[in-house]
Amino acid sequence: MSLIVQKYGGTSVGDLERITGVAQRIARYRRQGHKVAVVVSAMSGETNRLTAMGEDISQQRPDPREMDVLTASGEQVTIALLSMALQVESIDAKSMLADQVAIRTDSAHGKARILEIDTDYLRSEMDRGCVPVVAGFQGVDKNGNITTLGRGGSDTSAVALASALQADECQICTDVDGVYTADPRVVSEARRLDHVTFEEMLELASLGSKVLHPRSVEFAGRYRIPLRVMSTFADGPGTLITVENENMEQPIVSGIAHARDEAKITVSGVPDIPGIASKILGPVGRANVEVDMIVQNTAADGLTDFTFTVTRQDYERTIALLAPVVEEISARSVSGDNEIAKVSMVGVGMRSHAGVATRMFDCLASENINIQMISTSEIKISVVVAEKYMELAVRALHSEFGLEED
Repeated sequence: MSLIVQKYGGTSVGDLERITGVAQRIARYRRQGHKVAVVVSAMSGETNRLTAMGEDISQQRPDPREMDVLTASGEQVTIALLSMALQVESIDAKSMLADQVAIRTDSAHGKARILEIDTDYLRSEMDRGCVPVVAGFQGVDKNGNITTLGRGGSDTSAVALASALQADECQICTDVDGVYTADPRVVSEARRLDHVTFEEMLELASLGSKVLHPRSVEFAGRYRIPLRVMSTFADGPGTLITVENENMEQPIVSGIAHARDEAKITVSGVPDIPGIASKILGPVGRANVEVDMIVQNTAADGLTDFTFTVTRQDYERTIALLAPVVEEISARSVSGDNEIAKVSMVGVGMRSHAGVATRMFDCLASENINIQMISTSEIKISVVVAEKYMELAVRALHSEFGLEED
């Protein structure tokens, strides 16, 4: 008998028929003798609907506290419906909000971080055979205010709950049957991975893979909670995400990730003096714009070009932010390109294999794909290319490194 925490996302509980199916699935685990705690998201599209209403009525300036109260209500509907569906299956179940479970967070509305979870009540309910159905995405601060964890927060809720309960496994049940070597919609030969390491999954999630939220993977890796991504709608082992096994030969590349939501900004003719990077990126950071890749060219005649990437939705705003900066630092100009994409290779095997980058670059060159920017880490190589070449690049690299082969 195992103690399992299962998380079901919005598509898994998108309507009453699917909620009934989830209840039947949980019931099978209980009848096999497992203890099960469940974390659920709001029904598919509900958080977007609530957010839009809040923004409309507040004229795009919603109060963060009230937005948390509003958006957290979506999960309350789901936990009640799923608990009722489990009771129809003759499974004792009880819906629980964040304050009932005592999921304590800081007070950063909209992006709160979990501080602690009091599991005494949860454990007592599970010991008597009850299935707790917990609202994901939310917590309560020290003043009793509802907080939300940000998008993808239900994954984080599930992992945190699994850690607090010392669960044997945290299962993320979704509309895909695992983690693939690439997006199957781009590469038809992509295959499901039996396992990946926490390191690899964190890189893949951060670089464009939408299967798991990076924050939840980081949390699971820190507390060594085995994660399993599996389908809600079909039986199968899914993909296990766990610590690196030193006794197992790791592939050079485990997966290819891509991100279309990228834009490149270049400040040209920048004086090559200490502190110039801070002067350029300071206003960007203070505007809460997240910067990804950064490249500074070799100085010529005391001037250099400074290039970085942001998400496409922040492109116009960042260009506007930099206009006065260009004048202040006596740079030549600011320009950009919002038709780029990022393609990344990830694999712990890169640590022990030389020449991976050269092989990647040769592969892209053979397809006449120009590389605009490069970023590397111990287990990752990312390149920026023109968006129109993104899918070709992903397919070419997937084939070059034999990822279609088991």
